[in-house]
Amino acid sequence: MASPEIEDGPDGPLTGHPQALRPLTGELIAAVAAHRGYAVVEEPDGALVGRWERNLIWFHRRGAAGELLQVRTVVARHFGIEHVPELHVFCNMWNHDRLWPKAYVHVADDGSAQICGEVTTDLERGVTPHQLDRLVDCGVTTGCQLAAAVDELTGGTLR
Repeated sequence: MASPEIEDGPDGPLTGHPQALRPLTGELIAAVAAHRGYAVVEEPDGALVGRWERNLIWFHRRGAAGELLQVRTVVARHFGIEHVPELHVFCNMWNHDRLWPKAYVHVADDGSAQICGEVTTDLERGVTPHQLDRLVDCGVTTGCQLAAAVDELTGGTLR
């Protein structure tokens, strides 16, 4: 977003005083993503998901009142189960050197392993569209950085 003074019409989710806190809603997340030019679709559970290159990034509302924003990256590259110890080392180094996203290894039922990353923010008191834009951008940008670093690892395949 070029500035915090964004609007999308008299009844849109971005309308109102630019510094007024508003509750985190799926509609607000979708409006901020659309304003940024991100193509996302709504999942049946209400989460939004988009594709950045081959990687998927989800925007979840978590917490009892949906007050937590979680931006979760699932890196496209898959690894065999024998690479899990190396992937743990990679994630530990990533988490040591960077604040975002938190990286971890996910092992699927078929025995393949992937790296995932998460940026989670508590927005219990509300959020402005400009703040949400920054959080969405942080989640997407750092998720893509994680995916690029994983792409440099050997032993993985793309599905």
